[in-house]
Amino acid sequence: MTPNAQTFRKALETIFSDARERGQEYVDVVSGELHAKIGGYPSSNHRMPTCCSVMRQHMKAADMELSAPPKGKGAELRIRYYL
Repeated sequence: MTPNAQTFRKALETIFSDARERGQEYVDVVSGELHAKIGGYPSSNHRMPTCCSVMRQHMKAADMELSAPPKGKGAELRIRYYL
């Protein structure tokens, strides 16, 4: 099954929930790791642009991009989400 935006949203929410349960103040998410976790990456049919868009949509005012690929949507996007 090819992941879609909803799949990435659910995976992010699970990451946030697990981090909160462990008492973490924040969690860093890397797009390549998130995509690989739910499947479909690496492959020629990946959905990395969708993954990166969903990650950015979930950002709040205090969150920050720690690193981003040159074109903006790639496997190296790293965002710190404060919980």
